[in-house]
Amino acid sequence: MEMLTQAWMLVVQGDPHLMQIIGLSLYVSLTASFLAAVIGIPLGAALAIWSFPMRGVLVVLSTSFLALPPVVVGLSVYLLLSRAGPLGELGLLFTPTAMIIAQTILITPIILALTREAVLPLRREYDALLLSVEAGGWLKLRTLIWDARYGVVTALLAGIGRALAEVGAVIMVGGNIDGVTRVMTTTIALETSKGNLELALALGTVLLTIAITINASIHLVSLFGRRYEVTR
Repeated sequence: MEMLTQAWMLVVQGDPHLMQIIGLSLYVSLTASFLAAVIGIPLGAALAIWSFPMRGVLVVLSTSFLALPPVVVGLSVYLLLSRAGPLGELGLLFTPTAMIIAQTILITPIILALTREAVLPLRREYDALLLSVEAGGWLKLRTLIWDARYGVVTALLAGIGRALAEVGAVIMVGGNIDGVTRVMTTTIALETSKGNLELALALGTVLLTIAITINASIHLVSLFGRRYEVTR
């Protein structure tokens, strides 16, 4: 009980070390989610809307990448950014930028696949209408993404939740350096192994609160989306 009280006091008092870790976690995960959205939303909508050679192969690959092992992504980014790698001269390994790159690779397939699933039913519904007004490809893309906005927002929230929960890849490319690349998940793992359970519990409480908030937001967005479909 005393341990839980101490953990709660760290959160309530805004312990500087705790706040720095939380701030870095949010910065890395939200930046990666933004980049993944910029890549994944248009690509997911394009796979739902347009027919082109190898489209089926791309759909299968994008779906398969949902199960991409984080350690494989971490290893790939590590080799890419290491001194012997092609981008080694940039000096990005063991920096927040390397962690953002790894998380972006991990969550882009999630946002892409969920966006495609949100847009695909609308494509069938809107095909005749968009054809009648001779809508161009980009206008069709923007129109369907906007009309599928509830599903797209759900995809983005799912990506953010996945990014915040990541451990393996960010440890490999970030190094878990105190004050530089130490985020909530990696700190919880480290401090638990060291026996510093107060900090681990405090971070776990914050992470759980964020996770519940994201899941509640997904539920609300889905609810609004269903109501919109009924009243449309």
